[in-house]
Amino acid sequence: MSSTKAELIKEMIEVQHKFSKYEQENGVDPKDLYKPDSGSELDGYRDKYQALADKVIDLAHAETGSER
Repeated sequence: MSSTKAELIKEMIEVQHKFSKYEQENGVDPKDLYKPDSGSELDGYRDKYQALADKVIDLAHAETGSER
């Protein structure tokens, strides 16, 4: 595994832990996850996580020579 991919995965896990902590402390209504209020702690969460996941997927495909 490349160090870049490992770093991205580590960041994904950190984002997941932050979300889990928030959820345990506050609960999460699906609306707050899918359409959060601007400036809320969940604002941008899904986009950030998806961007990290996309990068990891792209790197994995590059490593194996496959395509999405």
